[in-house]
Amino acid sequence: MIDAPIAPPPPPRPRGFWGRIRAYFLTGVVIAGPVAVTAWLVFWFVDTVDHWIRPLIPTYLWPDEYLPRNVPGVGVLLAFVGLTLLGFLAANLLGRSLIRLSEGILDRMPVVRGIYKSVKQLFETVFSQQGTSFRRVGLVQFPAKGQWSLVFISTPPGERVKQAIGAGAQPYVSVFLPCTPNPTTGFFFYLPVDEVIEIDMSPDEAAKLIMSAGLIQPDELAALAKAGKKKAEVAAAAG
Repeated sequence: MIDAPIAPPPPPRPRGFWGRIRAYFLTGVVIAGPVAVTAWLVFWFVDTVDHWIRPLIPTYLWPDEYLPRNVPGVGVLLAFVGLTLLGFLAANLLGRSLIRLSEGILDRMPVVRGIYKSVKQLFETVFSQQGTSFRRVGLVQFPAKGQWSLVFISTPPGERVKQAIGAGAQPYVSVFLPCTPNPTTGFFFYLPVDEVIEIDMSPDEAAKLIMSAGLIQPDELAALAKAGKKKAEVAAAAG
């Protein structure tokens, strides 16, 4: 039996005047929207850092005192230079001695001690160049069996947690499951390693996928989705 050739999809109907105006307007929004939001976020960040740094710098050293208008970004530049110099000083013996002295003083303060140690551990984990935290993406069955959710794979549990959950020979790993559309909130839990499927996806791609509720997919998934949609449209036209 010879299959009948698949008929090509019907040509799109011509749009009216207002239909074209609407299409042009939405295209303009798609083009200008991301640019405007990006510019606003950059300006907000630069302005915020400038206001933080301005009280720390003597007035006579601030360029705005000698120029007819404000120069944005001076605080960001000064913050970058200052943090770079701080890191350079911390790399030598004198800098390490001063850091140990300051940490020793903070360690004697009852309330400040706990806050400082927690924040320091968080910064070391997030900004460590050797760390692997949240650099791997996986899938777990959540909230029910057969329903899969994206997670960021973190570090194995500590000894006290291992003893509490009875993790003996079976290895465990900690994962963070972010919520949609705000990935800064979510669920943190420990799972056996064999219940987490690591996938070849970068954290940036996973974050976009989660924040957009699946609308912004990685390139390869988007290509497959587009091909599947086109195939379905051809099949519907043939039927």
